[in-house]
Amino acid sequence: MKGANNIAIDRRTLLKLTGAAGTTTGLAALAGCMGEEGEDGEEGGDGNGFDPSEMTVTLSQFPDTIDPLDHITGDYFDVYDHIYEPLFDFEPGEGIFPRVAEDWEAQGDGTTEVYLRDDVVFHNGDDLTAEDVAWTIERTIDPEMGVPSPIGTFGLGSIEGAEAVDETTVAIEYGAAPGLAEFEFGNYARALNRQWAIDNHDAENDAISGSSPEDFNGTGPYEVVDFTSGEEIVLERFDDYWGDEPPFEQVTFNADSESSGRVASLEAGETDLTINILPEDVATVQEAPDIEVRRVTSFRNIFCPMKNTVEPFDSQEFRQAMNYAVDNTEIVETALSGFGEPRGQPVAPGINGFNDDIEPYEQDIGMAESLVEESGYGGAEIELVAPQGRYLNDADIAEMVADQIDQLENVSCEASIVDFGVVSDANQAGVDPDEFGDTWEIPFYMIGWGTITGDTDYGVQGFFTIPDNPNRTFDDEELSDAILESQQIEDPDERRQKLEEVNQLAHEKAPFVFLHTQESIYGIREEIQWEPREDETVYLWGMDA
Repeated sequence: MKGANNIAIDRRTLLKLTGAAGTTTGLAALAGCMGEEGEDGEEGGDGNGFDPSEMTVTLSQFPDTIDPLDHITGDYFDVYDHIYEPLFDFEPGEGIFPRVAEDWEAQGDGTTEVYLRDDVVFHNGDDLTAEDVAWTIERTIDPEMGVPSPIGTFGLGSIEGAEAVDETTVAIEYGAAPGLAEFEFGNYARALNRQWAIDNHDAENDAISGSSPEDFNGTGPYEVVDFTSGEEIVLERFDDYWGDEPPFEQVTFNADSESSGRVASLEAGETDLTINILPEDVATVQEAPDIEVRRVTSFRNIFCPMKNTVEPFDSQEFRQAMNYAVDNTEIVETALSGFGEPRGQPVAPGINGFNDDIEPYEQDIGMAESLVEESGYGGAEIELVAPQGRYLNDADIAEMVADQIDQLENVSCEASIVDFGVVSDANQAGVDPDEFGDTWEIPFYMIGWGTITGDTDYGVQGFFTIPDNPNRTFDDEELSDAILESQQIEDPDERRQKLEEVNQLAHEKAPFVFLHTQESIYGIREEIQWEPREDETVYLWGMDA
């Protein structure tokens, strides 16, 4: 499909300086032609109620914001990336490829010039310009502009600014090696319509909000035609899209926080694709007619950050003790029915910089209790805050983690199950109570992180680097300096080796209770041709039916 999935290009435009040669290659099917006769002889039908001109996707969480910069959650990207178009096509293990951006070139002075197509229009009819892209990047990284964006911290950490050179050329400034910058803007560059956003939403001072389809305005292959806040968003093909026609005429996104509910909708033909099928529901999907399970080991690690500006987590011995208290093998086998792998570092296999020599912590109650005593925090009472319905069996896993820690003679631990938004806010709240108030008061929580750029930096810099990073969850100069050093290394092999050292250092300092890498488990109509991606992204233009 032209634009939305065109990777047949000159290889000189392939991501060069990222060191991504060791990552796992992702597969994405090219979009095909729709509207063929179904088995019942009727246009648009297949005899069992499936209409290939329409698509319904059921997420585990519906977006709670309509500002495309005010989130860093996978479910939200699954919706908004069809409206607010990525400038590049990213393929895990392959790199970035032209899309809205036709080409790009590092200038050798800490900037890369990105050259845009000249035929891209927003859904309101305005032409896309370099000024729109530059302004969007500035709004993403500047905490004083618009809404503080977690994308700026975690996704564009090395990007320092952007400006329009001419109508179709954007100069992106960065404080890291060009290859790392490409990892970042190749994954997170989207474009808002600057003048529209300012005139209609005061977007330089506030978040974009509203409850009308007219409150959305991107350049993607689909435009919003109906929107019920918190419940459903309906998209239709954008007639003036610059690329090839997307495969479905109409797309509906909704959400159900319960896996059993998502599976029931799939069985009833009310939805065509759903994400985060729980292991206990896999057999139900496999045994039902016309639907099936598709799965892939993801780039998402599940772990429990421990903010080390708060007692007792300011002790490395105590943090290591929490790791030795937990039996990850039992959790994977019991709570996940084997749909995961124990992990002992911030990133998953297939990520540039993953360290093959690091083994997961193994449960050792005696070691854990001894380390607690060394820490001076014997008798500590702690609470693990965790979401329900965001990750595979997240609440059950949190209860198991808390119970295993509570088995220690010298530590008491309870789990508190909350809405995902509470956990997300705690993760963004950083380590400074003067900055973030009440949300800072959650120092121990469970969250998942998908290293979707394919590079370790995305899995560590937002959590651990200190300068200009109020959202960090861990204060340690040695770890921060190691990450910052890796960001300046241009040679791919040297940088990969340094990132392996970063992961080893993180393992030893134990800023997280390391848990596991989870599998992505999807339920889907069997007629739909689609292979899941390791980065958990769901692109409808990569489907056929």
